[in-house]
Amino acid sequence: MKSFISQISAIGFFFIITGCLVSAQSAEMTLAERLGYLETDKLLIVHADDVGMAHSVNQATFKALESGQVTSASVMVPCPWLLEVAEFAGRNPSADLGIHLTLSSEWKNFKWGPVASKTEVPTLVNPMGYFPTIREGMTKIKSSEAEVELRAQINLAKSVGIEPTHLDSHQLLLFLRPDLFQVYLKVGRESGIPILLSKQIFALIRSQMGSAVPDWESFLQPGDILIDGLLSITPEDARQGWANYYRKVIEGLKPGITELIVHLGYSGEEFKGIAEDSDFGSTWRQNEFDYLTSSEFAELLKKEKVKLITWREIGETIQKNH
Repeated sequence: MKSFISQISAIGFFFIITGCLVSAQSAEMTLAERLGYLETDKLLIVHADDVGMAHSVNQATFKALESGQVTSASVMVPCPWLLEVAEFAGRNPSADLGIHLTLSSEWKNFKWGPVASKTEVPTLVNPMGYFPTIREGMTKIKSSEAEVELRAQINLAKSVGIEPTHLDSHQLLLFLRPDLFQVYLKVGRESGIPILLSKQIFALIRSQMGSAVPDWESFLQPGDILIDGLLSITPEDARQGWANYYRKVIEGLKPGITELIVHLGYSGEEFKGIAEDSDFGSTWRQNEFDYLTSSEFAELLKKEKVKLITWREIGETIQKNH
């Protein structure tokens, strides 16, 4: 348990997992088929986390989205560079931007706090007024206050012109307690915004937290969508090189819908001040950007006949079926 918390605290989740597509809504058609693809097609969402956190993260992510080789991103609404994302969304209304629902703040000298009034969400702030670390948040946060904050983040994003195509959870915090997971599901269902769900996330948490973890699937309802797999480079993988990692996972991609989680940024003084050369730090994010926008990555996708898709496509399909 301790090692698992430490691993997630570094930045979020990083793992290689694949599985079988599950749609609680339809036993006859896969989600890929409902999107208009063949069941045998290899579909990939290349998804950049942490947009809004820093100017260098924003600029690299915008460039990657414009390249077409990164297809989706999610925004940390409480972070200082939100309005720059709103300007980008205004210029690019078709951009696939979701919300990286955030209740924790992990960097040592770079912090953020809630969008909601601190008097409304006192368990979401530490003595300095910032979000807690993930370890603190797991024991301290009240689920009722988490719901207030998540709704405030969605409302703020919309108020500045960002219409979210999907929701996911920063550092997987919303998956680590049953009451927080239920809030995540509730907010997604009531807002009508697709949320990131995968049985592989449940399996990852079970493998690290033991038998005390509840049956996450029991909280699901007809209409909840679970994608096939999730991929993200680990620190161990990174030591072997980005090209080696991505060649391995793209060549091994299975049919169905997989999300590839990436963390982009430009190396420079700004992000070096946040996390110079740590895992998911300045050099890491530059390496991610360089490879994912390269002709080598484009050729790899073409060679393996991988089709890039977005959360917008998933959301539009869900809406058509309601």
